[in-house]
Amino acid sequence: MFYYFARFICRIILAVFRRWEVYGAANLPEAGGLVLVANHTSYWDPVVVGCAIDRRINFMGKAELFDIPLLNPIIRALGTFPVRRGGSDRSAIRKALALLEEGQIVGVFPEGGRSLSGELQRPHLGAAMLALKAGVPMLPVGIKVSEGLFGKIKINIGKPVIFPVAAKLSRADQEKASNLLMTQIAALLKKH
Repeated sequence: MFYYFARFICRIILAVFRRWEVYGAANLPEAGGLVLVANHTSYWDPVVVGCAIDRRINFMGKAELFDIPLLNPIIRALGTFPVRRGGSDRSAIRKALALLEEGQIVGVFPEGGRSLSGELQRPHLGAAMLALKAGVPMLPVGIKVSEGLFGKIKINIGKPVIFPVAAKLSRADQEKASNLLMTQIAALLKKH
């Protein structure tokens, strides 16, 4: 309930103060597990993507965010769960795979952190690994923000990408999927 109330309030704020526009909302599958991948340039990206998508998103968030006393209960209530960066966090992987198996959306910023320059960074392989392991589509999302406190926000939602399930999950498969998604995100950033 808190998730939908927070999304309602944030949508009003985005419409009034940021004049946000969402393109491609019809590309979102109505049901089923999905790994949502987006570029990451701002602390507000999870809020913006969460507002643009009509289904609930469970974001993977860096573990350090959960050390902030006031933020921890809020992001947990919004469905965010911690992931330790810099290695393989088996607990976070298990949690994400369980959510995908339940037919939910897991949100991942494959760059692993915010891009301070706004340029796309090289992706980590975690998002692709989750989608390939769970056998679910990946949904690319491009977020464009104009300069300034009240700059316009545009969200372009791409079409779901389905990769063939491999008998054995190789690093090459994960790299191929990750690079394809980043190419699609780059294309989405050039639209509108």
